[in-house]
Amino acid sequence: MSEPEPRHTVWSRPERGARGPAPERSRRQITAAAIALADAEGLAAVSMRALAQSLGTGPASLYRYVASRHDLLDLMADAVAGEIDLTAAPSGDWIGDLVGLALQTKAAYVRHTWLLDLNAQRDNPIGPHAIDYLDHALAVLAQAPGSSQQKLETIGLVGGLATLFARQQLTATTPPAQAAYLADVAAQGRHPHLLAALATAGPPPSGSPADWDALFARLLGRLLPGLLS
Repeated sequence: MSEPEPRHTVWSRPERGARGPAPERSRRQITAAAIALADAEGLAAVSMRALAQSLGTGPASLYRYVASRHDLLDLMADAVAGEIDLTAAPSGDWIGDLVGLALQTKAAYVRHTWLLDLNAQRDNPIGPHAIDYLDHALAVLAQAPGSSQQKLETIGLVGGLATLFARQQLTATTPPAQAAYLADVAAQGRHPHLLAALATAGPPPSGSPADWDALFARLLGRLLPGLLS
């Protein structure tokens, strides 16, 4: 029994069909409109019908540019990857450079919260912008110790941590009642390690983007040397 052929990505197909009237718009314009719709109303609001309405056209016209909503979501995810600035040449400080990329990645997820839901639902194929990012990250790690496999794994892990921190930044709160309960339990003396940690840990992030960036950068700075050694 033969193996099924892999699904062709949207980037391996022409931008639009050869037949039909002259193009009225581009994939880039359609993708930008879909991202604006998702930013405003969430991922579930992105349908071919709703997108067509926002563009002032009929749904059938969009299928000349994208074969399905699946293709549209692929284009949206890769367009967000294109927001990360890759113009700076590697500085030689591979930890600092990789942390900088991770901070940009986290910020992109915070700007486009629907991308967290999209990543949780499905594996996104690697599009042109994501390939650019991967190549740039490998250039950053050219002077780092470790094998190519370790470097690829590290880039993947850092990307996963960026999504985790973005989600925490968007949702993490400690209700006053929960904080008071935790302090009361620690003060009872049955959890001395927790009590000692709470006494010296300082306050959690305030919720400001700068605090979350600082925490993320600090943890990555401690983690990365152990991943590539």
